[in-house]
Amino acid sequence: MSGRLRDSHTIVAHDAYDGKHYGAVHTPIYDTSLFAFPTVADMDRADGDAGSFVYSRGNNPTVRALEARLAELEGGEDARCFATGMGAISAAVLASVRAGDHIVCVDQAYGPARRFIGDYLRRFGIEADFADGADLASIEAAYRPNTKLLYLESPTSLFFELQDLRACAASARARGIRTIVDNTWASPIFQRPLELGVDLVVHSLTKYVGGHSDALGGVVVGSAAAIAELSRQELVLLGAVMLPQTAALLHRGLRTLPLRMERHQAGGLAVAAYLESLPFVDRVHFPGLAAHPQHGLARAQMRGFGGLLSFEAGADRERLARFVDVLRCFRIGFSWGGYESLVSLQEGGRGTPRRRVPVVRLHVGLESPDDLIGDLAQAFRAAGFGRASDSRADDGRVDDDRANGGDRQEGEEEGE
Repeated sequence: MSGRLRDSHTIVAHDAYDGKHYGAVHTPIYDTSLFAFPTVADMDRADGDAGSFVYSRGNNPTVRALEARLAELEGGEDARCFATGMGAISAAVLASVRAGDHIVCVDQAYGPARRFIGDYLRRFGIEADFADGADLASIEAAYRPNTKLLYLESPTSLFFELQDLRACAASARARGIRTIVDNTWASPIFQRPLELGVDLVVHSLTKYVGGHSDALGGVVVGSAAAIAELSRQELVLLGAVMLPQTAALLHRGLRTLPLRMERHQAGGLAVAAYLESLPFVDRVHFPGLAAHPQHGLARAQMRGFGGLLSFEAGADRERLARFVDVLRCFRIGFSWGGYESLVSLQEGGRGTPRRRVPVVRLHVGLESPDDLIGDLAQAFRAAGFGRASDSRADDGRVDDDRANGGDRQEGEEEGE
């Protein structure tokens, strides 16, 4: 795998001519569980070579092609794909700690990752503390002599708090602590944590990389040595490997990732600015806004901003639920990163005592920002949120029938 830097558009779009695939412009799907050999000697040699193809639980050509591309995008030496993002997170964490070790994790990290680190690993004698990721002093105060891992997620995916990745990595390295960061929100297009000194990067490929809401996957990217050790242990022993059919879907999504991220960013900025203009919206959580308390850090360590954001508008959860229910362009769902816009109503601070408020999270998809803003305006009016007019809400682009109490059309909740 190569860490040399090329433009991301070139990385995802260009494949060298490959004669063994008859010049196919896309790596074929190697739909096989095993690979046969002409002689015993050939099989013996392959079985001792970590780069050979013997059994698809270890290596598969379709999956390895995707891994090579992801490693180059992140500026890493190698990568390993897993069946889900949580599979990648679990493998990366387990590869970094042993019984008796201690982990420091940011307290706004992805919920299942927090539960895995803070609860599940206790049965194996691994302890954890959670720290305010926006405050390096809070992280350093949580360190113990036996701390072996600092787990980061920047930005986080509900309140969109950042960590200073360069400072965190330097602080951890000085103490012999490995760093892992979940880079799903920014994607490798807008943030490359390995360049800032982080040891391992994890992604949920289900989100922006896939981009079509039709495939689950995860990846760990890092140095050749770290990935080789993870491959010998967690990859083959836990068995959460990616199927070649899934790898082909994700590789297809990867081809347009830079273009889609630019579109998500434009839509996210437009929707965030609209929400920020509304007097009844208390707070908009989006690092792309100048008002975000860490906007300067975001501009310093990221190249751009995704399309996932959240906002607070009072503590009346029932009223916010009415707002969500009458949205038409935003479907109700927990995931993000696909072509479709999504909305969810969540209880902020769940799992951490710092903040407990109802939060509306929006994934801005690839639709027209004008239509999305118009949809938000009619939903605010229908839910009784004061003045939420916008010229784009009244020009016929978004049907406003449900502003008068109409129900969600049949099939819409299921995303049909």
